[in-house]
Order: sequence, then C-alpha cells, then structure tokens
Amino acid sequence: MPKMKTNSSAKKRFKVTGTGKIVHKQAGKRHNLDRKSQSRIRKLRKSAVLSEGHAASILKHKMPYNR
Repeated sequence: MPKMKTNSSAKKRFKVTGTGKIVHKQAGKRHNLDRKSQSRIRKLRKSAVLSEGHAASILKHKMPYNR
C-alpha cells in the first residue's frame, strides 16, 4: 500500500509541539477590528492549543507522519 500524503493546507495551519500537542493560530483577527477591544485583539495574537478530540482527528487523517 502506498504512503499517505500529508494534507498541504493542514501542514501550513498546524504545528506539532515537542510533547505532541497541536498548535494553531486563532481566528477573529482579520477584519472588523474597530469593534473588538484592544485586550481581545492582543489575546488573539497568541497561538492556541487544539482540543484533544480535534487534534486526534488532524493527526490521523491530515498529518499522518507528525506524531
């Protein structure tokens, strides 16, 4: 059976940490920033850890060789 391909969009959006968690950029910082508070915009700068259920799905189907 041939090797599975890593999904190109997933490898650009997610990063696997040393402990195996998946980190992603937070949504909501593209437009309508004038109605969002500065503290909210600041908090959106940081990357966030994906929940375990979503992370398992991403690793299994989209990024099979990043464990």
